[in-house]
Amino acid sequence: MNDLLVAFEEYLSIVKALGKTTISSYISDLSALETLISPKKLTELSTDEVLVFLATFPNKRTLNRKLSAINTFFNFCHKYHFEHTKIAVPMAKLPQNLPKYLDHAQISQSISLIDRSTQIGLRDYALILFLYASGCRISEALNVQKSDINNEWLKIRFAKGEKERVVPLAQTALKALNEYLRYQDMQSSYLWLNYKGERLSRISAFKIVKKYLGVSPHVLRHSFASALIIGGADLRVVQELLGHSSLITTQIYTHIQKQNLAHTIESYHPLRRF
Repeated sequence: MNDLLVAFEEYLSIVKALGKTTISSYISDLSALETLISPKKLTELSTDEVLVFLATFPNKRTLNRKLSAINTFFNFCHKYHFEHTKIAVPMAKLPQNLPKYLDHAQISQSISLIDRSTQIGLRDYALILFLYASGCRISEALNVQKSDINNEWLKIRFAKGEKERVVPLAQTALKALNEYLRYQDMQSSYLWLNYKGERLSRISAFKIVKKYLGVSPHVLRHSFASALIIGGADLRVVQELLGHSSLITTQIYTHIQKQNLAHTIESYHPLRRF
């Protein structure tokens, strides 16, 4: 990797505070572009050449990720005077995908079927309630250590973008967690462990949630946010609890609030009978 990409990597980590996965993806995309145009340098690229490169990616989500890497790189070059004209290629327009979520009754009914007479059953039950009660990303949840829970508060230390946040945990989730820990005699600082006493993997966590709820763990994060919005929570509070850096990201949940209002009108307004 050349010196400019090394400097860009440091910029993404220190100044932009992006997550390691995002940084790795950005550097990988730019390295692929650099290999394609060799011996030409990235700073010598024209907008037309960028568009030719992007034309090979028909999937809009893949395209936008690579666009984000390229635009961020050129902004970096322009900001720090690496002798390059500032280039910005418009993002591809994506259809608005409304977040899938489960309501409380669906979650409660499904997890009531978990056999909690075993340590694994207690873990699975507690994990699902923990995700639903905290709104954690699964990567954040699997990094939680026992010392990160203090009374009713959860400290999320390995959040996206290396940022920390603190969220309260509901008593139901805490009770399930304490029951799991009472019978979990493995020596580890991490909260969620497999039967060998090792930290639970993302794949295993995905299988657990899928087994009982039929969805991915991220749907529980959506369910957490949706429950708050339907209950009347302020959007900025939800933003803080989810750890979103921008309110724009949190606004995808406002449609749920509108749906709930429409349902209320349909259910209770006297004109519904006419």
